[in-house]
Amino acid sequence: MGPEVLVPLGAFAMVTTIVTSVLRYRERMRTQDREVLMPTNGDTALRLERIEAAIEAMAVEVERISEGQRFVTKLLAERAKDAPAIAAGERRAP
Repeated sequence: MGPEVLVPLGAFAMVTTIVTSVLRYRERMRTQDREVLMPTNGDTALRLERIEAAIEAMAVEVERISEGQRFVTKLLAERAKDAPAIAAGERRAP
């Protein structure tokens, strides 16, 4: 066999090796991405439980904030009712 046959065969072998290596690398990256996005070893249930607990804690805190806001609004409304009487020099009833 002469160089006119060996050069194309060598080029074909080199291109084939490069293409298969790239395809294997891409498949490996896809598999790793799937594993990162969808854990299958029981972590999903634990994560969901932690998320649920965090959401419940936030709901309790939001309710406390809204109760405080209602209380402050009530105080300000009562103070606004008394403000004209105080401004006119009247006494507030104890």
